[in-house]
Amino acid sequence: MKPNILIVDDDAHLRGIVRIAAENAGMSTAEASSGQHALDIMQQQMPDLVILDVGMPVMNGFDCCRHIRSLSRVPILFLTARDEEVDRVVGFELGADDYVSKPFSPRELVLRIKAILGRGKGTDEDLLQHGDLQLDTRAHQCHLGSKELPLTATEFALLTTLLHQPDKMLDRNTLIEGIYGRNSALSGRTIDSHVRNVRAKAASLDCPDFIRTVRGAGLRLGTCRLEQDTQ
Repeated sequence: MKPNILIVDDDAHLRGIVRIAAENAGMSTAEASSGQHALDIMQQQMPDLVILDVGMPVMNGFDCCRHIRSLSRVPILFLTARDEEVDRVVGFELGADDYVSKPFSPRELVLRIKAILGRGKGTDEDLLQHGDLQLDTRAHQCHLGSKELPLTATEFALLTTLLHQPDKMLDRNTLIEGIYGRNSALSGRTIDSHVRNVRAKAASLDCPDFIRTVRGAGLRLGTCRLEQDTQ
């Protein structure tokens, strides 16, 4: 089945460029000219990925992302003329999976889309476990004990990378490569944004010792035990 891509941008010409690139790559598309229009579409049919412009009037991309995240964990790729690192960090902290700056290469955009969608397909190791943390790569589900831990595609890829070496400290460059592939220009602050999100989600399920920071070195998994299991 073709992946369905929702393109959200107030610029009809840009939507057309993205649509042609995606459809030439074998994807189906839907278009929305505003954030509210996108939310209306998603109430009817959930896409496999959302391409979301930041600089839209009335409801900007960041606000739209907040609304989408209240509905779904669908992958979100920001497409924007804003290239400041602080904007990328804000986007990732809101739950976005990737960030492409304008002007962009349609070919690169398609590769980014495929990479994001590929993060949800899993690996040959169906079940990864550490402490109370269980991650099913085939079903793309994550649990802490009996409780589901809701993750974006990128957060899922982050935990998958850590779980492959649960007792080892991994530096941020290794994590970026594991999530985004080689030759990524993303900085360590991007990883930190995703880590903060995952820690907050785990803490909300009574698991405060989830991902540990090794100062000046990198990150490693904590005990990943629910608090009631340690009392």
